[in-house]
Amino acid sequence: MASTCLNAMSILEEKSMTAVNEVSHAPRWAQLPERGTPAMLRLINWIAVHIGRAAARLLLYPITLYFLIGAHAARRTSYDYLERVRTGPARWWHVFDHFHCFGATILDRFYLLRGEFERFDVRLHHPEILHRQVETGKGCILLGSHLGSFEVLRALGVTQQDFPLRVIMDVIHNPNITRFLDALNPVIADTVIVSDSPDFLLRVKESLDAGFLIGMLGDRVSSDGKTTRCNFLGAPATFPAGPILLPAIMHCPVILFFGIYRGGNHYEIYFERLAEEVILNPDRRAEDIQHWMQRYVDRLEYYTRFAPYNWFNFYPFWD
Repeated sequence: MASTCLNAMSILEEKSMTAVNEVSHAPRWAQLPERGTPAMLRLINWIAVHIGRAAARLLLYPITLYFLIGAHAARRTSYDYLERVRTGPARWWHVFDHFHCFGATILDRFYLLRGEFERFDVRLHHPEILHRQVETGKGCILLGSHLGSFEVLRALGVTQQDFPLRVIMDVIHNPNITRFLDALNPVIADTVIVSDSPDFLLRVKESLDAGFLIGMLGDRVSSDGKTTRCNFLGAPATFPAGPILLPAIMHCPVILFFGIYRGGNHYEIYFERLAEEVILNPDRRAEDIQHWMQRYVDRLEYYTRFAPYNWFNFYPFWD
């Protein structure tokens, strides 16, 4: 599992370096080459099974130090972000904590996908929002971010069967990693809706009609180029428009979720209702998209300030 974190943080550095060279304000992180190999993934599996989580967590410290020293671009972007989110100046030990938090959630992702949910203490805040939606028999968009862990919610929905969940994901970019993670829990793998498949909208519509909650992340620009500008942590930044366009097309509610890592084996999941329905006026479509995304970004900023080491977009986010 130490190799999991090493591989993930290697991707972190490569994404950061690529983003620096982009002339567009939308970083094309999805075009980066896959770093995982079958041999490495088998090693990851062996470490996790035979050494265990406690020992693997100890290995996170030297791995984090290695990347603190060597991941120059990621370190710079972490400093930039932490300077914005903190009330005081960012120091190297703050960047260390940021990297370490990222590595810890990567480590836990492996166990969550294996269905080993009993390892973790997860506290839900306002779960009644989700339960009321499920009771209606109608689906909704469950909008999250790269803040904390998405897998903790995904594993909860599948292993505890508290709510019917499907997730929108880009699985083509990392085929080896995707196949490996799918093998860990085929039930969770079956919940994926591939974002660039020809029948994407049809699958989303069918899932919503069947009462599924459709999970997606809203804080990273995709390759379709549809973006809007929002104020985030005191400065303008570019966000995708898709998280607003999709529920507007589907005429469905939007519920926000934030799965925050609190250290050790503790996670907290927060739910908030963003909209019963997103309506875009044709005469002011761009303004309405920006309005709704800014409401999402305002809540993202709130939880980012609440748990600053949990935000894992390690590329130049502000233009």
